[in-house]
Amino acid sequence: MTKPLIGITMGDPAGVGPEIIVKSLAAMDAAGRAGIRVYGNKFSLAAAEAVLKTGLDLSTLDIHHTDIRGPLPAFGTLDPRCGEACFRFIEAAVKGAEAGEIGCIVTAPINKAALNAAGHHYDGHTGMLASLTGSKSSWMLLASERLNVIHVSTHVSLRDAIGRATVERVLATIRQGHAHFRRLGLENPRIAVAGINPHAGEGGLFGTEDDTFLAPAVAQAQAEGINVQGPISADTVYHRAYNGAFDLVIAQYHDQGHIPIKLVAFDTAVNVSVGLPIDRCSVDHGTAFDIAGKGIANNTNLNHALAYGAQLVAHPKVSA
Repeated sequence: MTKPLIGITMGDPAGVGPEIIVKSLAAMDAAGRAGIRVYGNKFSLAAAEAVLKTGLDLSTLDIHHTDIRGPLPAFGTLDPRCGEACFRFIEAAVKGAEAGEIGCIVTAPINKAALNAAGHHYDGHTGMLASLTGSKSSWMLLASERLNVIHVSTHVSLRDAIGRATVERVLATIRQGHAHFRRLGLENPRIAVAGINPHAGEGGLFGTEDDTFLAPAVAQAQAEGINVQGPISADTVYHRAYNGAFDLVIAQYHDQGHIPIKLVAFDTAVNVSVGLPIDRCSVDHGTAFDIAGKGIANNTNLNHALAYGAQLVAHPKVSA
């Protein structure tokens, strides 16, 4: 093997994961497919191919097969067996990444309700991967051509998100974003920290959190030589970043970062896990049960995730 493989986890077998994987692999040449290992269920992939009729010979693929108990789940159904399968696909891929068999995990979508119904109580991929790798912290970065966002917190209530925007966590998020973009070859990434209150608090008129927590984190990062500004009012900072003023925005909570990304890059944004000992990126959409099995799922987002994964493989992590 001349270079580490990319490992695709199939996601929920009843969702669009099998279809978008088959579509993307069918569009590749043999050399491209040789760099991919699929962690999933071969019968689910065959069911997707039966719908799509791409002509892809599944026997030529590198498939790490995991059984699903009982009959194959129907597309578009919420089934705890699918939640269990999702977990097993990801668990196997993590072991492969830790062993150096693959260089990056690219994940197809999972259904959180199915995952939790199977007894795996995680808020999504990021928390699951942190647990499986023994990581204390991880961050969600949404990457697109003109706008990149990393989140201080994600799947928590807005009330809890405000409480999590501490000096320590904001500073750690700035550091992680800075290190990630330097790894990808950007020598001096320009980072903006979005304010948590309207107008970044307007000098305390609309809340003191920006002055008390965000500004000290920015000052400390600047003292470390990081090119960061803020806090900047969130109603303008994303427009400025989209137009080239910044390479990365630090979002304080889930919707503050997700809404602008999904507005400008709904089909192309890639979800990247930062701060883990292994590399993982993902499509930025769900299982789409309403269209699963109909052959109409769009694989554009998966293609972008695979391309980002290839970047990560080409720029491996540097040991501390």
